[in-house]
Parts: sequence; structure tokens; C-alpha cells
Amino acid sequence: MSTESGVDRGRLAELAARERAAFAERNPRSAAAYQRSDHLFGRVPMTWMNKTAAGFPLYVATARGNRITDVDGHDYLDFALGDTGAMAGHSPAPVVEAVTRRLATLGGATTMMPTEDAAIVAAELARRFTVPYWSFALTATDANRWAIRLLRAVTGRSKILFHSYCYHGSVDESLIVVGPDGNGRSREGNVGAPTDVTNTSRVAEFNDLAGLERELAHGDVAAVLMEPALTNIGIVLPEPGYLAGVRELTRKYGTYLINDETHTFSAGPGGATAFWGLAPDVVTIGKAIGGGIPVGAYGLSEDLAAALTGRTDLDLVDMGGVGGTLAGNPVSMAATRACLQEVLTDAAFAGMIGTATAFAAGIRKIIETYGLPWSVSQLGARVEYRFADPAPRNGTESAAKADAELEDFLHVYLANRGVLLTPFHNMALMSPDTTAGDVERHHEIFNEALHELTS
Repeated sequence: MSTESGVDRGRLAELAARERAAFAERNPRSAAAYQRSDHLFGRVPMTWMNKTAAGFPLYVATARGNRITDVDGHDYLDFALGDTGAMAGHSPAPVVEAVTRRLATLGGATTMMPTEDAAIVAAELARRFTVPYWSFALTATDANRWAIRLLRAVTGRSKILFHSYCYHGSVDESLIVVGPDGNGRSREGNVGAPTDVTNTSRVAEFNDLAGLERELAHGDVAAVLMEPALTNIGIVLPEPGYLAGVRELTRKYGTYLINDETHTFSAGPGGATAFWGLAPDVVTIGKAIGGGIPVGAYGLSEDLAAALTGRTDLDLVDMGGVGGTLAGNPVSMAATRACLQEVLTDAAFAGMIGTATAFAAGIRKIIETYGLPWSVSQLGARVEYRFADPAPRNGTESAAKADAELEDFLHVYLANRGVLLTPFHNMALMSPDTTAGDVERHHEIFNEALHELTS
């Protein structure tokens, strides 16, 4: 019996069981390492590492460029790339050199003192993202949290508005979705919420300007924190005029606009902000800019920075709730400088986006060959195939179109043949090291999987 995804569920179950068995047989060392990890909560360093299609995670031995070798000696083409954290490739040489020099030659991993690298990184981020003043964190989650605190302070308003099924790390306020009745409610599985999320947040569907205006009209929203395209529920692209409409409405209702570029940085050297010519008040980013070394950053507009520094009642230098001892540390700053200046350059992005365009075109052709009701979305160097056609236009639609069984089958099928996608969805990301041959190899295996699935 076929379903909305266009596949026979019995055939899918049969193939998935075969692939899981093959995965277990070919990865005994990873399985054993997982079983030995008694003192890790969930047996993994972070519980989301249990998001695996085959019952246990692969354990990494080495990683270079877009190649990974696991502890069982299997080599993989890596299209997950740390879910954007390794978009520059694993251990890019300029970053390795900069970090080694900082630690081994200059010394000082944590000093609570600035380095000249930080000012150079801030200037480069200002050039790329059009907002002039920058500060640093260790993750984009913290960058978002601190930006939220600043904007609540400067506006005197309590609430932040999000899009349903957005991605902003583990920010408490962002775990809100549109419920069946059209009102906001806590996202499924929200862990230990400090308060009902509707007390802190408002929510609207992506690509719904009327819904956004309805929520902003309450007059209590300090900021709209948004991805210019949704990325963690499958890529959901903005419809023509939507982003301009968001900016117009936020200005109309005296609300600040934050662009979270943590994933949408894939759109180009200046992320979606530069690619689509956007004018946010704040830009937040993390993961990719450090070339694999933990870093986050937030940038402020001229007017916002002036408004904040003019507030003598705000403690911005001690215990006011913004900052951290390790933020802006010498190692993170050295890594980020090297990554932006020498790895994720304008030329590198041009190559990565070209490779992604070829990836997307090839996937569309294969899907069409088998007549499946699927679609493909691309955001610069980032591509995703979805089990729906047309592609969903908002987060709630996208969540409803998920097919966990089919997704897991494709992921383990690819992994068993040496290709990794991000474990959370069908996202493939191109690094500067990803080649046309790598794309062709993915497509060969993907085609084999669909042939077996539809035979």
C-alpha cells in the first residue's frame, strides 16, 4: 500500500529491516563503544546524538575536508558537515594553523583579555552582514539569548515573536508552535520549560504576513527573531515579498528584527541577509564561522548600539546577564579570523553553491524518473529533498509532511554505502572540498535506493 510519500509501506519496512541489520553487522566497533558508555547520559556526549537511523551512532576516528573515517575503518562522504558547524570542511588547514599557533606558540586559551583578531573578525562580519557592531559568544544559542535580553531592555517589551517550527538552538522562548486552533502552544517535547512559552513568546506561520501583523498588533513584542528561510524542519523558502513585508511590519509596530544566520549562512558569504538585501537590526550567527571551533556572534545596527550604550541603567560589563568568561576567547577568535579570511571566502561560496546547484538538479531528475511526489529545495550551498510536492510553505505544513520511516531508510541505506546526510532531516551541505564526483556518488546510491524501493 502506498501513502502520501508515494512508496509501498510493506516494501519500505522490508528494506529498512535489511539495511539496519547490515548496519549492525558492518559496525561492530561502534556498537561496542556505544554499549561501553555506561556513564554517559543516553550513552552519548549529547543526547541528540541518539538521533540515528540504525539504533546506535557511528563513532568517528578521523575527519578531514568532507571525508570521515569511523572506528570500524569505513570511509564516508560527509554531506552532514556537523549540521553546518563544519561547512568549511573538517579541520581546514588555515584554521588548524591559526589555532595551533595560538595555543602552541602564543599561548593563552582563556585570558579575559582581547586579541587583535577579534576586531578583525568584527570588521569582516560587518562587511558581510551590513550591521556595524559585533560581540561574541560560544554558540548561536547564547548569541540569540543575549540579543533577546538587549532588545527587551531597550524596548521595555516582554515578548519575542517566532515562526512555527523555527530553529534558534535551545532558546527557551523559541519553543513555540502554532496549534490546531491557530494559537501558540509549547512545541512537542519541550523539556523543563521555565514558564508557559506563551507568557514569553508569540508565534506566526512563515510566509503569513497577516498572521504576523495580528501578533505584532498586541504591542508587546520586543523583537521578531527569525531565520530568513526555515532550515531545521526542511528548507522552507520565503515567498516573493515576504521578507520585505516582515521588515515593513516590524517597523510599523516598533519591533526590532533579528536575522538568525546560523544555518542560512549557506546562502552566500553574507548569508541570506546579503543575498536577499535584507536590513535587520541584529544578526546572529554561530557554528560555521569558526571552522569547527565553538563560536557565536551577534551584530547590532548603528541606532540600536547607540540606544544601548546610552542606557546607564544597564549593566553591560559585569553581572547584567549578557556575556560569558570564555566568550571572545583567543582560540575562537583566531579560528574565526582564519575561517572567514582564508576558507569561507567569496570564491569558496561560488564553488560550493555551484556544486549544490548540480546536486539539486540531479536529485530532481532522479525523483522525476520514479514519478515520486517529492520536491527539492536549495538555499545556496544547502539542499534538501522533501517527501511532498509542492514543497511546504510554512513550518507546520513541513512538520506534517515528515515521514520518519522513509527518512531513516534512506539515511541508513546511504550510510551503508559510504554517504552521510545530517541525521535530523534530508539535508546535504556542500563544503569547499565537495566535488562533482562526490555529488555523482550520492546520486548513484540515491538512485539505487529508489530503484529498490519502487521495484
